[in-house]
Amino acid sequence: MSTSDSPMQNLLLAALPRAEFDRLSVHLELVKMSLGEVLYEAGGLLKYVYFPTTSIISMLYVLENGASAEIAIVGNEGILGISLFMGGETTPSRAVVQSQGYSYRLKSEHLKDEFNRAGPVLRLLLRYTQALITQMTQTAVCNRHHSIEQQLCRWLLLSLDRLPSDNLKMTQELIANMLGVRREGVTEAAGKLQKMGLIKYTRGNIEVIDRPRLEKTVCECYAVVKAEFDRLLKNIPQGDPKHILGASDRRSNPKRSDKVDTNNRQNDN
Repeated sequence: MSTSDSPMQNLLLAALPRAEFDRLSVHLELVKMSLGEVLYEAGGLLKYVYFPTTSIISMLYVLENGASAEIAIVGNEGILGISLFMGGETTPSRAVVQSQGYSYRLKSEHLKDEFNRAGPVLRLLLRYTQALITQMTQTAVCNRHHSIEQQLCRWLLLSLDRLPSDNLKMTQELIANMLGVRREGVTEAAGKLQKMGLIKYTRGNIEVIDRPRLEKTVCECYAVVKAEFDRLLKNIPQGDPKHILGASDRRSNPKRSDKVDTNNRQNDN
């Protein structure tokens, strides 16, 4: 397994103690995530949870008329599928791949078994859930009170925090669906940011070229979300689960599957 395929790229997996990691790692499966791929539909049974490494997943709420808006994103800092261990087997949101890459997936029963041990995995997942709820809450406030330009800045920065580069492959139509706004609004907002020299936008690709100024342009919502993730996940106090396996200690060999049913992952197997 190469370094680029390592489960250690996911911060939650990297934070697990050795015993917990060893129990889960034998069941992890590396899967390729394609842009726009639907992982969950609202109301669907959660047969898998996902630990993104180089991909980003968007959680969307879809209305009866087909309109949608993003409520949160999940990247290498977290896990997709919190409804599973919060008492439900389904989710009210749709999960769509926002940025292509890779992720490790785990059958739901393995995560539930580990969560029900009421040990380090439970404590770590509850910390992450609290941070995710903060992101959801702040997204709702931002969408209601801030301009499309500010929302786009927040969305770009949160996405970049979960990617290894400053480039995003994303169409304006997909961004509009994420933000729950008209495509024309995204075009205008992206144009303003490009004229300011903050981003470079070409068809299907956004490159951030001046992040410090982008951070000055964004509303306070980005800082609130980032601070909560840092407080709960990056600054783990002593006594809580925290470890990083060295390259020589990676004894697991998670299964790899580049070919996954892109129409309905949760119905695999």
